[in-house]
Amino acid sequence: MKRMAPVAGLAFVLGVLLILAGAYTPRGVPEWMLVVPLAFTCAGVLVRRRAPMWSLGLGVVGVAMDLVVGPSLATVLVFTDNIYAAALYGPARFSRWLLGGASVLAVLTGAVLGFITSDWRIFAGMGIQAGLVLIVPVTSAMIVRQHRDQAAAERARAEQVARLAELDRQTAITAERTRMARELHDMIANYFSAIAIQSTAALSRKDLDRATVQKIMESVRENSVRGLAEMRTMIGLLRHEGDETEATRPRLADAESLADRSREAGMATEIRVDGELRDLPTPVDLAAYRILQEALTNALKHGEQPATVAIAYEPHGVTLTVDNPVNGRKAGLPGAGAGLIGMKERAMLVGGTFEAGPREDGWRVHTTLPTSAVSTSLEVG
Repeated sequence: MKRMAPVAGLAFVLGVLLILAGAYTPRGVPEWMLVVPLAFTCAGVLVRRRAPMWSLGLGVVGVAMDLVVGPSLATVLVFTDNIYAAALYGPARFSRWLLGGASVLAVLTGAVLGFITSDWRIFAGMGIQAGLVLIVPVTSAMIVRQHRDQAAAERARAEQVARLAELDRQTAITAERTRMARELHDMIANYFSAIAIQSTAALSRKDLDRATVQKIMESVRENSVRGLAEMRTMIGLLRHEGDETEATRPRLADAESLADRSREAGMATEIRVDGELRDLPTPVDLAAYRILQEALTNALKHGEQPATVAIAYEPHGVTLTVDNPVNGRKAGLPGAGAGLIGMKERAMLVGGTFEAGPREDGWRVHTTLPTSAVSTSLEVG
């Protein structure tokens, strides 16, 4: 209301000047009486935002009084703002009713005056004037209202899109953190398990000669250096955008190096490869390598010798099987229990199957990873 006070005051002052200038129909009444209806319509301007229906009511009272003592141009002009405010700030349904009522009233005004004067020109002229006073403010307000509603709907849609984008971003961040955690677990567990087992053996055996201890320490050092190097490689990849490069990403073709590390850690490991060795899609290649790495790590921690690895390159996929005897004893090394979960997640991410569990002769990890479906999805993407 405070913001509209200067506007209402200015409208009243200008209206008084119009009355003093003679912009009204003389009916033998003092000019000050024309100021009273003007004051009512200007009071409607004062409350046009907070109470648009009151604004229209005050305007109707003011115009009704003005028709008796005038009419005056100033009051009629301010009354158009009362109608505009009611149509713009009032209920949406009321604005539609107001448009219909204004149209009917404009036609009736012209018809009545034309009938009284028996002149069709009066009917046309007064009808047009009544339409300008009553219909134009309502239609203008409805157009402005429609644009405002559209702008509000666009803002709400933009906010919704922003919220969905934020949810997608959070989901992507969570998925990336999960992937990083899985990579770190698979990468570090293999090296550090070998280090822990070899160092435990060296500490528990008092009858080892210097040459044997030297060999164990060299293997420990080699596993430490390899683990640090692979960790640095991974950190370097995480600092750069894009996929892992062909030169640095682990491959299933490097399975023999995993077997060598297991042998150096003291576990006999045999590898059998069936089918024609070929390049695999990057996701499948990485998943197979990490599953094999984790399976050998678990065999080193929990199993008995020897471990047998069977890799079968099939026309539409690759099958990986790791068997190792177990004796039911508890592992001497702590574990988070994330190994089997990580292997299963890796297989499922590329559309494969994963099974792990005890057998009559030990423990088996078996996974089948399709290559044709992944290749097709990569080509389409």
